[in-house]
Amino acid sequence: MKKILTLFAIAFLFTQCKVNPVENAQNKKITGFIADSAMVVSAREEASKIGVAILKKGGNAFDAMIATELALAVAYPFAGNIGGGGFMVYRTNDGKTGALDYREKAPQAASKNMYLDENGNIIQGKSTLGAMAVGVPGTVDGLFKVHEKFGSLPFSELIQPAIDLANKGVVVTKKQAERLAEYRHFFSEVNDTKIILDNDWKEGDTIKYVKLAKTLERIRDFGRDEFYKGETADMLVNYVQKLGGIITKTDLENYEAKWRTPIEFNYKDLKIISMSPPSSGGICNAQIFKAIEPFDIASYGHNSLKSVQLLTEAERRAYADRSFYLGDPDFVKIPIDTLISSKYVQKRMANFSWDKATPSSTLKHGKITGYESDETTHYSIVDKYGNSISATTTLNGAYGSKVFVSEGGFFLNNEMDDFSSKPGTPNMFGLVGAEANSIEPGKRMLSSMTPTIVEKNNQFYMSVGSPGGSTIITSVLQTILNVYEFKMGMQDAVNAPRFHHQWLPDVVTFEPKGFDSLLLNQLQEKGYQIKQENSVILGKVDAILRLPNGKLEGGADYRGDDKAVGF
Repeated sequence: MKKILTLFAIAFLFTQCKVNPVENAQNKKITGFIADSAMVVSAREEASKIGVAILKKGGNAFDAMIATELALAVAYPFAGNIGGGGFMVYRTNDGKTGALDYREKAPQAASKNMYLDENGNIIQGKSTLGAMAVGVPGTVDGLFKVHEKFGSLPFSELIQPAIDLANKGVVVTKKQAERLAEYRHFFSEVNDTKIILDNDWKEGDTIKYVKLAKTLERIRDFGRDEFYKGETADMLVNYVQKLGGIITKTDLENYEAKWRTPIEFNYKDLKIISMSPPSSGGICNAQIFKAIEPFDIASYGHNSLKSVQLLTEAERRAYADRSFYLGDPDFVKIPIDTLISSKYVQKRMANFSWDKATPSSTLKHGKITGYESDETTHYSIVDKYGNSISATTTLNGAYGSKVFVSEGGFFLNNEMDDFSSKPGTPNMFGLVGAEANSIEPGKRMLSSMTPTIVEKNNQFYMSVGSPGGSTIITSVLQTILNVYEFKMGMQDAVNAPRFHHQWLPDVVTFEPKGFDSLLLNQLQEKGYQIKQENSVILGKVDAILRLPNGKLEGGADYRGDDKAVGF
């Protein structure tokens, strides 16, 4: 009888474990894909497999980056692109670190008030939809910059798998079909001809991107200048101008990606290497980590009242500073050293109270005396040689500006919305900016993209990043904390429910599952405004963790079609 009861109890527990990964994150350990020596984690299985095929061929992480990003341009047009831009942070096998900024730029004809009417009010939709929303793309130049510095295989070998994929076609997933159904009406609203994604594509259909394959073939045969000076450049400029946009051939010819020094800081015994401006991710996360470092957050418990409170208040202050100080470092002077110093951050936290929320209306940017001398996609790669990269690329909004260069087979970004169209007025992600991020010709717009690599004991520890607009920063932060402070594996850390605060609007957003009503009620009693909707997704993290035995664990976010592949 006792044996029967024991078996019944085991069976009962087993049935209780079969739940959504979010609900299950703290109850049953879920181990992600394990590889011995190399891995790619990206938003689509096709892209991850192509990246790993390059690694198996003997290519390094940078070769795999190029192949993966180009494959995402085919398999994931929602955010993968050649008509957008991004950031990459790297760590070589000898511990050298660096960053590449291939962020889009404002056209030369852009001006500070280009999205305002005669009364100084924002013209709704002008910076987000259509040809006037498009910034000068940086992706293609960025990939050639990577190849020039680190590539070990011919560029033609790295681009060919994407060409083959475009000709063969990509199978539509359930989530892709849902996204297309949601956004399809914008395509006909913006473009003057029918585009390939106007068709009513269903799950299981195969979409062949023949025109995109031809564009990639031209880039393969004629190099970087094909996109910026050749036939593709003519297609892009002619179509954008036909739709009323302002990008010129000169804008394309003058584009150049830039190598930058990443933001590096310590959190306890971790060294965190993240993207520098014009990304706000590295500085914001440095501030948040410095703010919470004096507290024993691990003892509070994962997503407990105290840990949620502490992170929310640290985020509130970091995003307030983001809105005032951050922009393109080639145009504005940013007090980086002060912003990420423990002394400054602790001063910002001085009025934090466990008893009640700090209303954002009472909190402005910090005072500094003097200056020292959603829609995106992320992928992480580690190669068998010990090199690692973390890269985030984007069109900004879903399918960018919705402008589709049909002759070339690709979407163009709507990154101009990431400028402060009118300082003090929120952009599409609710982020408020100031003069530091105002529009100027040739300027790069501020971003939230946060590709990050973490070291522990002077060795590679993890590569992590996410899409999600303003929620990217907090998604990366919480994933690192989940592994390091709350002792989760990488897949558990990615699966765990997330929350987000960004100063304005003064609301803490929670994913719909994984947070109990008692916690939310306790927060409300302390003055926090809570938002929790069924549809909300905070980030889609793709990450790689180096395990104590030297193997790699992938964390591929179940919130998308993401996949870890390796060997």
